[in-house]
Amino acid sequence: MLALSAQAMAQQLNEPQAPISAPDAPVPATDDEIGFAADSLVYDSDTEIVTASGNVQLLREGNRLRADKVVWNRNTGQVVAQGHVSVTDPEGNTAYGDRFDVTDTLKDGAVDNMLLVLEQGGRLAAAKGERVNGVYTLHKAAYTGCSVEDSDGCPKEPTWQINAVKVTYDPNRQRVTYNRATIELFGLPLIPLPGLSHPVGDNGGTGLLIPNIRYDRTNGFEVALPYYFKLAPNRDLTVTPHVYSDTLPMLETNFRHLWDRGAYQITGYVTHGRRVGIGERLPGGGISTANSQKDLRGYFDASGGMQLTPEWSVNGSLRVATDRTFLRRYDISRDDRLRSTLGVQRIGTNSYFSLAGWAVQTLRAGDPQGQTPIALPVMDYRLRMADPLLGGRIQLQANTLAITRTHGQDTQRAFAAFEWNLRKLTGMGQEVNFTTYLRGDVYHSSDNLLTSVESYRGRPGWQARGIAAAAIDVRWPFIGEAFGGVQRITPRIQVVAAPRLANLSVPNEDARAVDLEDSNLFALNRFAGYDRFEDSTRITYGLEYSLTLPDFALESIVGQSYRLNSRESILPDGTGLSDRTSDIVGRTTARFKDFISLTHRFRLDKDNLAIRRNEIDATVGSRKTYVMLGYLRLNRDIDDTLEDLRDREELRLGARVQFAKFWSVFGSTVIDLTDAKEDPFSLADGYEPVRHRLGIAYEDDCLTLGLTWRRDYQTTGDARKGNAFQLRLAFRNIGI
Repeated sequence: MLALSAQAMAQQLNEPQAPISAPDAPVPATDDEIGFAADSLVYDSDTEIVTASGNVQLLREGNRLRADKVVWNRNTGQVVAQGHVSVTDPEGNTAYGDRFDVTDTLKDGAVDNMLLVLEQGGRLAAAKGERVNGVYTLHKAAYTGCSVEDSDGCPKEPTWQINAVKVTYDPNRQRVTYNRATIELFGLPLIPLPGLSHPVGDNGGTGLLIPNIRYDRTNGFEVALPYYFKLAPNRDLTVTPHVYSDTLPMLETNFRHLWDRGAYQITGYVTHGRRVGIGERLPGGGISTANSQKDLRGYFDASGGMQLTPEWSVNGSLRVATDRTFLRRYDISRDDRLRSTLGVQRIGTNSYFSLAGWAVQTLRAGDPQGQTPIALPVMDYRLRMADPLLGGRIQLQANTLAITRTHGQDTQRAFAAFEWNLRKLTGMGQEVNFTTYLRGDVYHSSDNLLTSVESYRGRPGWQARGIAAAAIDVRWPFIGEAFGGVQRITPRIQVVAAPRLANLSVPNEDARAVDLEDSNLFALNRFAGYDRFEDSTRITYGLEYSLTLPDFALESIVGQSYRLNSRESILPDGTGLSDRTSDIVGRTTARFKDFISLTHRFRLDKDNLAIRRNEIDATVGSRKTYVMLGYLRLNRDIDDTLEDLRDREELRLGARVQFAKFWSVFGSTVIDLTDAKEDPFSLADGYEPVRHRLGIAYEDDCLTLGLTWRRDYQTTGDARKGNAFQLRLAFRNIGI
């Protein structure tokens, strides 16, 4: 019977179609007075009864009553309001009904068939309700945070609602408390929720949050039940127990604090269980317990920042795990390195200063922690100014770096640099850029033989290096109308001159990953960091093209470089830069409205035009329905001892299809296509799935619901491959 009554009350969650719209009553001078306005007024002096009719308004102590008719008994203080009645309290909550019995303070009263619209979001409908000392109590009530009208203003059933025998709402606490509650989703009653209580709106408040339910092969069934503590308007704490069917529970905590100068957060996970080192899984897929151990396991993540002045700021982070497989085992993160940082910065109009330090914990299989660098301190200062003699801009830079390893090479570096840039436009429309770069370096290193790659070591002890380079970059754009739009063709040529440098005498810590791409084709130095500088005199030539139409845009660049000197290059084979003539690189980007976006990057072998790099990123569709494609093939025949330059082939697919107004299906996959052609050391057979994901989701203005299936095909330590299922449910306007 209660369910039927609640369904009927759901129809009453709409506000009255003919709201009161009388002129505002005058604000009373004191709290004891009542502001009053009405079309007509009758006063019976014998009975002390005042009857007001037509657009009646009463205002007292911030409480406002509107009705078609109001009868006020001055002897008893009873006020009876009839016809399209609404009562708004000082917090902005509005109660609607056909008849209200209230006191003349307008604070307390009772009403049948009550609708309460909350200022913070959400509404309550009840068979009967009363308000005492500002607290609302409703009987046989239904609560929802959903819209109860469609886009045309017609009534509709809410996506979800909570039915209860009794509901209490305290505006001071902004909290709704239920007695014998049941949640109803899409008109179907779900499990009962005894003792349910939640804050209103999206501000949040202390209480239970929606549980997270998932299943995977490693941990079995998981139920995570967060409990949220609102410590202050700018501080909160969330404690989440994770209970598993196949392993011991885990506790997660998250603390957040926001203040006028910054914010920080602290997150921690802790459990006790058996872990298996990477590479200790048996061939049959089981876990070898011979080398496993039972111990405390966890993860700590803290980050924050503070703005000291408009120019000065401090920021930092700390990330550390007890072992290499914890994050993947519990599906917290797939990072293979954890970086902790601490730094202070000053950003001025023409200057920049940074003093920082960082450390890295490796989670990679076979990667020794002792070889992982600790950088402390890292200092960088830059100052820009106008050149008063020749014009242009000058930048001065000072930089220091100290790297320490617990079982590896230690390196210290300091340099000072001068850079001058001048941009000129000729009378024929050419854009000419002049660049001069001067730098002096000082290095000190020890334990160099502990670095396995000889070209990275440098000579031990103190070493010095001087760098000088000059460049002229000329662009000549030709612009005109074409195909109903604007077309631009820009030939570009750059000449860079640099003498032979003592590159291999100093360590290489930050310039190990180098590869010819469209992004660094015209760079002064094609190395990514400071420890290596391209010591060659070269000419780089290319062509830029763009076409802009009302609904279509196309941009493209292609180019190549040629080294004028014949000395041996320090750039390794496979980078596309080791010979005097470089490989050919390019990029094309095309967009059609907001429907198609395509980017293609390529690198062609200079000798036989073989494809050394083929990369495609494409998106087709709207925001609601789309397909994403990513493809990468690197076939550079690069030295496998170099860092992060292994060849590979990979396909990524993702799609989302909205098949109803609020319903959609989505999926994605990552497939490793690497074989012996790309990487002779790879064990892949040319088609090995990495991860599949498929799900269905519902999302409207007040509910997010989703079910996701994921399958991982790679085992890492005790993070087993297999299927995982996750149920996501989030209610809006319920404070969570």
